[in-house]
Amino acid sequence: MSHSGTMPRPPDMNGPEAHADTAADRALAHFARLRPRLVGVAYGLLGSVAEAEDVVQDTWLRLQRSDADAIDDLTGWLVTTTSRLALDVLRSARVRREAYVGPWLPEPLATAPDPADAAGLADSLSWAMLVVLETLSPAERAAFVLHDVFGLTFEEVAAALGRTPAGCRKLASRAREHVEARKPRFDVDPEEHRHVVQAFSRAVVSGDIDGLTALLDPEAVLTSDGGGVVRAARNPVRGAGKVARFLTGVTAKYVDFEHRLTSVNGGPALLTVVGGEVGGITLLGIVDGRIVAVDMVRNPDKLNGVHEVHRPR
Repeated sequence: MSHSGTMPRPPDMNGPEAHADTAADRALAHFARLRPRLVGVAYGLLGSVAEAEDVVQDTWLRLQRSDADAIDDLTGWLVTTTSRLALDVLRSARVRREAYVGPWLPEPLATAPDPADAAGLADSLSWAMLVVLETLSPAERAAFVLHDVFGLTFEEVAAALGRTPAGCRKLASRAREHVEARKPRFDVDPEEHRHVVQAFSRAVVSGDIDGLTALLDPEAVLTSDGGGVVRAARNPVRGAGKVARFLTGVTAKYVDFEHRLTSVNGGPALLTVVGGEVGGITLLGIVDGRIVAVDMVRNPDKLNGVHEVHRPR
């Protein structure tokens, strides 16, 4: 499923359509209200804003072709349809990602300055969580996201996945154990996190290798996702010294380089701007005041949502 640009919007609920009372109009109005949640479900399953919007657009088209009078539980129908479509995309995406150039990171979801479209994803789908979800099987990820993140019952999860409730309960349990074992303990006070992010930015921009190394955990890992579209490290960079030299070396190549503090998936992040153009997003994992993970999303195909919020000045 390819991203086809901005998703067509359902009827304007403040316009004449708001007074329509046919079953089809009521169904589309219901879809409009539920759309942020549907995008959230699809994004949680796919880790891609563009693919999530495509899935929800497909759900809307299917709703338009359906007999609204015959749908008893419209919310359930919409969530189930969105989940099934997203799961199909996820299975095919796994095959595509095997051929992906370099490391694959999720697509960041900008949550500033207007978090309205985030649909509450900041708390439940943090960046660290999304990265861990990539290690689950499609079925485990779906069961976990639908039940643990979005609160569906196992009967509802079973309807979406075409499995038994008991089977979905087992999938979610396995996924939960996996997530708990792998999820980094980034229990950082938001103000402290912001302080470390700002210190990191100053050290990178100024080329202060010693200062940067002091901020990094000795076992820090840098992951750079360029997707073969832009230059990026093809393999993770490991160790504080190597990460510091890599970052300062890359920055030194640019004359007009700056960081702008922003918010991605509910947490502080750095927007990289080169020559007035958005060049990437950097997200930090912090434990005990030290940076243990540096994730750099540079693939321009994954920066669409960021561009919408941060227009070059």
